[in-house]
This record gives sequence, structure tokens and C-alpha cells, in this order.
Amino acid sequence: MKKNYTPEKELLFLALGGSGEIGMNVNLYGCDGKWLMVDLGMTFSGGEYPGVDLVFADLDFIEERRRDLLGIVLTHAHEDHIGAVPYFAGDLGVPLYATPFTADLVARKLEEAGLLGKVELNIIEEDHGQLHIGPFDVTYIPLAHSIAEGNALLIDTPYGRVFHTGDWKLDEDPIIGEPTTEEELRAIGDEGVLALVCDSTNVFNPNPSGSEGAVHKGMMEEVRRHTGKRVLVTTFASNVARLQTLGEVARETGRQLCVAGRSLDRIIEVAQDNGYLEDFPETVDFNTAMQLPRGEIMILATGGQGEPRAALARIADDNHPLELVPGDVVLFSSRQIPGNEIAIGKMQNQLAAKGIELVTDRQSLIHVSGHPGRPELEALYGWLRPEVLVPVHGELRHMREQARVGKDSGIPSNVVQRNGDIVRLAPGEPGKIAEVLNGRLVLDGDIITPADGEAVNMRRRLSFEGLVVVVLARGVTPVVEAIGIPLDEDMPEFVEETQEDILKAIGKLKGRDATDPAAVHEAARLAARRSARRWSGKNPQVRVIMPGLERAD
Repeated sequence: MKKNYTPEKELLFLALGGSGEIGMNVNLYGCDGKWLMVDLGMTFSGGEYPGVDLVFADLDFIEERRRDLLGIVLTHAHEDHIGAVPYFAGDLGVPLYATPFTADLVARKLEEAGLLGKVELNIIEEDHGQLHIGPFDVTYIPLAHSIAEGNALLIDTPYGRVFHTGDWKLDEDPIIGEPTTEEELRAIGDEGVLALVCDSTNVFNPNPSGSEGAVHKGMMEEVRRHTGKRVLVTTFASNVARLQTLGEVARETGRQLCVAGRSLDRIIEVAQDNGYLEDFPETVDFNTAMQLPRGEIMILATGGQGEPRAALARIADDNHPLELVPGDVVLFSSRQIPGNEIAIGKMQNQLAAKGIELVTDRQSLIHVSGHPGRPELEALYGWLRPEVLVPVHGELRHMREQARVGKDSGIPSNVVQRNGDIVRLAPGEPGKIAEVLNGRLVLDGDIITPADGEAVNMRRRLSFEGLVVVVLARGVTPVVEAIGIPLDEDMPEFVEETQEDILKAIGKLKGRDATDPAAVHEAARLAARRSARRWSGKNPQVRVIMPGLERAD
């Protein structure tokens, strides 16, 4: 590899997102001077960045080399794998490749962004579809996951073959789709696999993830247990197999189905447009749902992660046309995503306070994960028999644990890498050979900006310490306003004392400083800051405004 990080006669791997974290997956493969991107995802801030919802990987590395980027291959349609496409695909200017269901969702995102027709979107047949991109021959390998058309990628290069799992699990009864069989995976292993780049999410689970078919049975038993009660089920909107299950359960238990949540409406429409959910029951509107006898309705709602604007949170807050009352039941057919525990707990407490019964996957078999537990990982290792294991899609603890499990299972070599590490897979001993700058970007309003930029950092400081604003004008008592300072009834005394401190500090200036706007500004700022610290123990941001006076910065 040249010093400008151009891949030479070698096979490289570089994660810009998704390694050392769960979400925001962006992976690059380099070979013979060219790069191929696998997935272009995003994550949610979870409050880490005040006022920001969406977080992206910083693509500066590949944007500088966009002439050498051949395309973006998408494994499946979860937001942490496709969510950044409408924000960056136009600038990258390369073709996108996806199976029909994923392509349909991506096309709708591109249309909303005004990019439909401006970004080349290629639809690949889902059953072992193939494409040839420069030195990369890519085959889609269907695997079970918690969304329609989850796929691994088999990437053939002149220097070896990579099996990139994407998100996956083993499922004997997947409800939707036909995953690649054990025999087919063994055949791939027989042909030789250089590297397995593998999902680490559930490596600490000592049991298999479980079958979607088992959820059908568990959900049926749970709904029947609540005869005569209004039942609301919340699940991930993208889980088409779960939607199929819930539609069947509603029909078999004699309940009408009501859907609450735009993301659910969108997924159902896309699924039906692509040949899924063809026998999904006709749904009823909110008014009809509320008029039906309680035991004859099942509500399917978004918001199981505590999202404040989603349907379930609004129902819990009595801010939605659908209502729940004491005796009603909410089934959480989903797992808690790490970081959402507080929001989920708050919402569940609101529901419990109303006398609503809550059932989670810890109490009943109403959810299974879409990621492999340890037995599934060990099975895949045995079928593919890779020479190298590269854990991805997990925090560092997940990836290191998967490396250990792989070693114990007989995989000769492993590489635990993080975002920004360039790994040479072949030729020679696999391992990290360089590190490039990588970071995060955030969507702040309508602007994509560095996550560590001044605007976000200032907002964080304001949220921690508050703000004091001072207005200085000649011959007028300074105006002082404190925002976010916990003074309450002490505020008038604080303002009066701060005004006195500011005037004293300015009065102590001598010579040129007495008429220098910059010196006056700094004296007032420091006086106000010291007063705020003395009164509250906080170190707020202080802004001094001097109308009519020029300040020398």
C-alpha cells in the first residue's frame, strides 16, 4: 500500500463506522488501487449530542478518494446500514447495489432527498444475485435476520475470498424468506474462505437466538391469555417477519388490527410492493379501533424504544387518538437497545401508573433477536472454516470476545480492529498496517457538521453550566440575565450583586485599558463569571454584549 493509502496488490479492510460500536456501519474493502464500500449507515445520538438526532461516520477518507471508489453494496435495509445513504450518496457519486426490498426503501429515501434519478441504484436479485465491480466479484448470500432480505456478501478478489456476514442469525423457521442452508454454507467453506468479517452483537449470549416461528406460538399464547382486553403490541417496524406473525395472530384470535406509526405504514407498503405480507389483514382506523369491544382489537404501534414522538410514547402521555385504560395490555415484542433503558423505563412507568399490564420478552416468548448467539457463531465457523476472523458490528468488548470464541473454535488467526484501522488481509500475515483519521458527523438541523464542532460543544457546555448574558452600554447600569443557573428566589440578589461587581471591575481599569473595548469586555466577563460561581457553584458561559462599542478581539 502506498503512503497515500492506495491499495496495491493486496486485499485491505477498513471500517469507518460500526467497529467499536453497535450501529453506523460503513466498511471498505481495498484491492488493486480501488475501494468498495459495504453499507452506509447511521446511528441515533441518544442524548450524547444535545439537539441532535442523527449521527454519521465521517467519510472524509473515502471522499478524498472517491475516484477510486467503485460502488456501495448494501446488505439489508436497517437504518444502521442504509440510513446515511440520502445524505452522502450524491456527493460520493457512485452506484448503489441492493436487493429489491432494500432498494425500494432506499429509493424512497432518495426521493425525499431530491436525489431519485441522480444516484444510480441497481437492483440485484435476492437469491444469490451476483455483480462484478472492478477487482471485486460479489455474491449475495441470503441469511435470516429481523428484516426482509438480510444478506451476507461473498466477496471474491484476486487475493482471497471474504465472507462478510452483515447482520444475521440461524433460523429453522424464519417466516419470511429462505436463508442459505447449512449444506450451501459448507460448500462455500469447501471452496475456501480467507476471511470471515462477522457480526459480534450477541456473542455474550450462550444460547441460540431462537426462531421467528417460535415467536408465533408464544405470541398466540400470550394474546389468548388476555381475552376481553385491549392488546397493544410494539415491535421494530422493519421486522417484516414479525409483522407477518402479528397479522396471523390477530386473525386467529378474532381481533381486528390497527396500525399506529408512519414507519410501520411505510414498511407494510414496501413489503407488499415486493411480494411480502400479501395476506396481511385489512386494518381499521383509530376511531373504529376505539369503538370496537376491547377484546376484538389488536393495536400494532411503534415506539418500543421510548422514542418521545412515536405512537406508544404519545399513547402513554395521553396525546394520541388511541387510548389505553386500566386492564389493557402492552406486549413489548422487541429488545431494549443499549442506551434506551431510561427512555423505555420512563414510558413503562407511565403505562404502569395507568394500571396497564406490561409483558416483555423476559416474561414470555414474544421476541427473538436477529443476531447470532455463541452457538450460531460456532456453527458458522465450522461450516466456513475461515483462515482469518475479523469481528465487526459490536463494541470493543463484543469484538474481543468473538475473537476469543473464534480462536477456541480453531480459526487460525483473528484481527480485532477499530474504526480507522487499515487491515491487510492478504498477502502475508493478516493485521493492522495503518490508522487513518476518522470521526463522527451529526445532522444538526439541516446542516451536517463535525460532532466535536464548536456548535455542539457549546450546546453541551450550556446544558451543563448555563449561560449569563451581560449587556454594557455607556451611562447605563449593566443588564444581567442568567439562563439555566439554579438560583430561583435568589436571582434578584444575584443580578444586583453581579451588576455591582461588573462596575467595580471596569472601574479598576487604568490608562488605555479604561477605554479599550476588549479590556472592558474581559473585565465584565470575568466579574460575571466569578459572581455566578460564588452564588451557584456553576461555571457558566458568559456573553458580554456592548452595543455601540467596538470590541477588539
